Amino acid sequence: MLKRSLLSGLALAISLSAAFTAQADNEQYFPLQSYRVGPYAAGGSGFFGGFIDYLKYVNANGGVNGVKLTWSECETEYVVEKGVECYERLKKGHNGAPAAATNPLSVGIAYATLERSTADKLPLITINHGRTDSTDGSVFPYAFPLQLNPYSEVSAIINYIGQQAGGLDQLKGKKIVTLYHGSPYGKETNEVLQTLADKYGFKLTLLEVAHPGNEQQSQWLNIRREKPDWVILRGWGVMNPVALKTAQKVGFPADHIIGNIWSNSEDDAAPAGAAAKGYIAITTHPSGTGFPVLQGIQQQVVAKGNGDLADPKRFGTVYYNLGVVNGILNVEAVRIAQEKFGKQPLTGEQVRWGFEHLKLDDARLKALGALGLVQPLQLSCSDHEGGGAVRFQQWDGSQWKLISDWVQADRALLRPIIEASSHQYAKEKGITPRDCSQDS
Repeated sequence: MLKRSLLSGLALAISLSAAFTAQADNEQYFPLQSYRVGPYAAGGSGFFGGFIDYLKYVNANGGVNGVKLTWSECETEYVVEKGVECYERLKKGHNGAPAAATNPLSVGIAYATLERSTADKLPLITINHGRTDSTDGSVFPYAFPLQLNPYSEVSAIINYIGQQAGGLDQLKGKKIVTLYHGSPYGKETNEVLQTLADKYGFKLTLLEVAHPGNEQQSQWLNIRREKPDWVILRGWGVMNPVALKTAQKVGFPADHIIGNIWSNSEDDAAPAGAAAKGYIAITTHPSGTGFPVLQGIQQQVVAKGNGDLADPKRFGTVYYNLGVVNGILNVEAVRIAQEKFGKQPLTGEQVRWGFEHLKLDDARLKALGALGLVQPLQLSCSDHEGGGAVRFQQWDGSQWKLISDWVQADRALLRPIIEASSHQYAKEKGITPRDCSQDS
């Protein structure tokens, strides 16, 4: 009896193991270093909410060529050390399903895990942020600052200010203050801003705000004394509404403050109340729910009680929609890689190939239900950004209104700067850059 019971148990274990393996063999895994608590919770919860809801939407429609998407989260609190711990904990895949890419949504965590992800051959996705010189894929084969790197961001803002002045040549003698978050993210564009100031002849003043940004009185008193033509707000989290409220107190007009890509959400403007009315910010994507892909998520995920957001009112907001955009780019990389490597779960190395061959034109965006939500972009071995354009939006007191067409960064000006930095990194690390002319 005991022998029969043991044999029966062994047979059951083998059966369950085989079923489990079969299930894992048809899954693609996304490790999520997310953050839903702390001073930057609004950004993290919105972004990862949109990302996860898009993955659920894809699964509701059969996955990626029949391959189901799976994920697990690890709370980083936007703390670098916790982000590294989460990376190590999650990177090996999940229940046998291989990891596709890592998406920390944190410059600090991205910097800290760059060499790890390279060694592990796991794509590191830093949409709209990250290390600018990782745009050069010949040196950084596994890092992807998708859509907009930090240098493109500030270049586009200066181009817009030039448009408002009547041309870039009219910037000579203007005063521009950049109020930046005291972190690697906040400081990254200081040098290139000075390069642009030298080129166009405007006076640049750089003012740092200590993390998390609750106290800015002295900085805005300096701004009042300086009387700049424009203030560029390079903020994050609570720093942004505090900046708008303090600007109002010292009498600086909101419609001459331009927020960067992490100062552009409803969560940045609405808490400032009346002080935010007229505030301008850049965006790579609009808010709103009128896109077919958002309507599909609403019908197939949210309406069925499976949405990830704790507050349903945040559906279609800037951070949520960015998460959806990020989901589209990640899943499209998997789909493209499947065309080469087979309709099956893929390794990080194979997904990297997919990212480097990512091409989203109007026809594909329309098929995805994302025309107007995602900017057309094309990546390659040498170009891991692929876009470099933004639109400008203005807060009317309750919502964002687009006020410009696409404004392109001066990528020709920036590319030599990027390559000089990437090649210096390669020299320091003993890296031989890839020959991207052999890319296929």
